[in-house]
Amino acid sequence: MTANIFQVTSPVDGSIYLEREYVSGAQLDQALEEASKAQLKWQARSITERAEVCNRTIDIFQQSKARHGQELAQQMGRPIRYGDGEVAGVVERSSYMIDIAADALADIKIKDPTTERLIKRVPLGTVLTIAPWNYPYLTAINSVIPAIMAGNAVILKHSSQTPLCAERLEECFRDAGLPSGVFQSLHITHEDTASAIGSGKINYVAFTGSVPAGARIEEAIAGQFMGSGLELGGKDPAYVRADANLPHAIESLVDGAFFNSGQSCCGIERIYVNRSVFKDFVDGFVALTKQYTLGSPLEAETTLGPLVNVKAAEFVRNQTAEAISQGAKALIDPTLFPLDQPGSNYLAPQILIDVDHSMRVMTEESFGPVIGIMAVDSDDEAIALMNDSEFGLTASVWTEDIAVATAIGERVQTGTFFSNRCDYLDPALAWTGIKNSGRGCTLSRVGYEALTRPKSYHFRVLA
Repeated sequence: MTANIFQVTSPVDGSIYLEREYVSGAQLDQALEEASKAQLKWQARSITERAEVCNRTIDIFQQSKARHGQELAQQMGRPIRYGDGEVAGVVERSSYMIDIAADALADIKIKDPTTERLIKRVPLGTVLTIAPWNYPYLTAINSVIPAIMAGNAVILKHSSQTPLCAERLEECFRDAGLPSGVFQSLHITHEDTASAIGSGKINYVAFTGSVPAGARIEEAIAGQFMGSGLELGGKDPAYVRADANLPHAIESLVDGAFFNSGQSCCGIERIYVNRSVFKDFVDGFVALTKQYTLGSPLEAETTLGPLVNVKAAEFVRNQTAEAISQGAKALIDPTLFPLDQPGSNYLAPQILIDVDHSMRVMTEESFGPVIGIMAVDSDDEAIALMNDSEFGLTASVWTEDIAVATAIGERVQTGTFFSNRCDYLDPALAWTGIKNSGRGCTLSRVGYEALTRPKSYHFRVLA
């Protein structure tokens, strides 16, 4: 295998699923030039014309949802039964951002009888979207559709674990009639990505990934005077109050913790429960978790697939074992899930109690199917623990008292605050994080602000 070829190892069985070739430096330079030229023509198109192309793209995309589910299972391990969910999310987010574009991008006019003044929202130029493997379509579409709707060109660099997803999006845009060069998917090395950012031909970077990788993006951007949106890690907390609807909280939080095998930056990674309902909550949580089926993501009955690779699984195993050695108690017998074996990327879900914040499992992102649950005695204690984190992506409270939920939300340091739900991106709301969860935002009308720049017009009316 030559140096410029990379392989995708399927988490299903460790086989080589496909091979792809990284673009050369010359090919990358050519793509950047094509994007720049195509963008100038694309921004001259009306928002209505852009919407027609983007809507056709999404229609074409969802027509192949069965294929997308199969390919997602092979590339990143999500059970095939959940493939339609990612497709539905792409349709929901894209449709919303297309529908609000005309209003979100409208000129801001200043009322004045003696002058004509307005602010236009002008596209930035070429947007580089760098997307991860865990939600390969959803994380990409958050910036791709609004960037194109705003009149930008887009280059998509996808994870080397899910390159086929980038190619499928490019096929859909092409078949929908998007002009050549406006959207390009490129398989690019990390080194060439940094070079592209520093070339002066990229005008904005939309990145989703780890905190260290986000720091490297900032290093590459330094001195370029360009904007960026960084969605990084999470250690998202939930707080279950004494007045919570326990069956609803249990069902929702089990799903929030273990969906996608816990490989979600906004998944639930730590739970605080009022002591008066702690036992009932934990008993219900354990009972529901035992109903999961760990197996091949290609099988219809599987509800918990493998982690993306053995390294990821071993990280979670080590984090869990360390917590147990420090006094945590594991409530799930791994033998209930026979595929969980040392050296395997198939990992049983695990619930830990008797945990505290001296343990990495309660402070360090796990990105796997393990959850720590702590008892607390008050709202103040829960809030302090929720805020005791380097991350701040989402947080949730489970209560029947919305006034109390609102008051707690004012004090919790997070980008999105939920009450009685979790692990969901509402396209009408800004998707954003604080602390080491990143900066900037996607989605909502606010998301369009990052993908455009203001340009002021001032015309004096002469008598």
